Amino acid sequence: MGILYETNIGVFLILLCGLGGGAAWMTGRACANTWRPILVLLWFLFLLTLAIRFLTFALFEGSLLSVHYLIVDYLVVLAFGLGGWRYTRTNQMTTQYVWLYQKTGPFTWRLREGQSDRYAEG
Repeated sequence: MGILYETNIGVFLILLCGLGGGAAWMTGRACANTWRPILVLLWFLFLLTLAIRFLTFALFEGSLLSVHYLIVDYLVVLAFGLGGWRYTRTNQMTTQYVWLYQKTGPFTWRLREGQSDRYAEG
């Protein structure tokens, strides 16, 4: 048993990071594509974490009701899910509002020169 994984490192990497992380990334993309708020994403990722905990319990004899590993799994899934959400939101903002925003990285954008953000002008 480790701090991050309960059964072994292979289960952590394949089940949680591979399958769970991929599902979380796709969940983040789906929430961003439908313009859902971040709180909806957090709820969906919590449900996904419960499913991953169940698979760890059922397939690899892990504990089902461990709060420690539930939090660890949620944080890993949250990182992937928020990454997918932010990546998709960046692409949305820079392609749908091309005259207003420009992409500065895979997860960030900024206002184009000469433009003003109406929400920032109090």
